[in-house]
Amino acid sequence: MLEAVVATGKPVVLVLENGRPLTIGWAKQHVPAILEAWYPGEFGGQAIAETLFGKNNPAGRLTITFPRSVGQLPDFYNADPSRVHKYVDDDGKPLFPFGFGLSYTTFRYDHLAVTPPAAGSDADIEVHVDVTNTGDREGEEVAQLYVRQNVSSVETPERSLQGFSRIDLKPGATKDVVFHIPQKQLAVWNVEEKWVVEPGKFTVWVGGASDASLSGEFRLHP
Repeated sequence: MLEAVVATGKPVVLVLENGRPLTIGWAKQHVPAILEAWYPGEFGGQAIAETLFGKNNPAGRLTITFPRSVGQLPDFYNADPSRVHKYVDDDGKPLFPFGFGLSYTTFRYDHLAVTPPAAGSDADIEVHVDVTNTGDREGEEVAQLYVRQNVSSVETPERSLQGFSRIDLKPGATKDVVFHIPQKQLAVWNVEEKWVVEPGKFTVWVGGASDASLSGEFRLHP
């Protein structure tokens, strides 16, 4: 039915009301806009209408990953590197990654800077990034911080969400977003069944979704 509606040539917006990720590859390629409403409750109709007519500028982000095909399942962003699960007819990349979401404006990330604590200090890791509203409308962005310990005594996920900040920006405005990461937040469950913060090098990514490419590094010293 969706294909038939799109074939009429009329402008189409696909509104999804669902509780689980869907395989909607055809819709992504052929439908100009997709609105994920989940199970919105009794005010859902009003919220959907306000969003479609531009009275509300959405800033929601996906809390799950949308796969390209059922052959990718289970699909989640924070898998361990040893988890090799690539579908033979696909490149393994999700249709929509965890943390993804669009609005009626656009944002740019620049000037990532990471300040690690001094050796022997229990101070937080401090991460700065400039976020700019590059569109012509005021909007909210959810800046997301992901971290991975490059080498550790046990395997850690490819990257894990360690912080986020929802900010409102007017057109052309830039904000210095600051994240503070407590060292204990980077602890791993080691082979001795204890939570420990291990020294070593870490990689940081900041962006609008779990596939963020702007990255930096820091090192924790014993």
